[in-house]
Amino acid sequence: MPFLLQISRAIDAFNKVAGIVAALSVFVGCAVSAGNAALRYGFSVSSNAWLEIQWYMFAATVLLGAAYTLAKNEHVRIDIIYGHISMRAQLWIDIAGMALFLLPTCLIIGWVSWPLFTNAYAIGEISSNAGGLIRWPVKLLLPLGFFLLGLQGISEIVKRIAALQGHPELVARYEKPLQ
Repeated sequence: MPFLLQISRAIDAFNKVAGIVAALSVFVGCAVSAGNAALRYGFSVSSNAWLEIQWYMFAATVLLGAAYTLAKNEHVRIDIIYGHISMRAQLWIDIAGMALFLLPTCLIIGWVSWPLFTNAYAIGEISSNAGGLIRWPVKLLLPLGFFLLGLQGISEIVKRIAALQGHPELVARYEKPLQ
């Protein structure tokens, strides 16, 4: 288990960097949006590229931030039952949910979206909008985001198994009540 926990910590650290990139993409998206609005309304200057950069940044925020959100245990959860059961039952539900739903979903979406990226890259796909951007960078975000989310799912499973085995640091982490 110590080796798996080391791998888990490495995955967590990597996804922390992805989370920072996701947070920066919020800032960039907001700055581009504000700049685009100022130029459009102040000087009647605009470009489709500015609009596309905004949704590229939104895609980066969501797809790169999802794994970090899971690592921080800040993802959406329905607590009607979950909040009223024991920590051990919560850990088992998390393990089952990640193993049966999260990981297969990440694998399928990653597998299906990879050819979309490779094709866009190979043909040099460009937006059909006038002044539009190349499409492969945003299409890369889809398999990359789900790959990172899948890795984080593995990390979370490892940590929950360690908590079930009594690893003190992780038991303390999961004993905290949800806020």
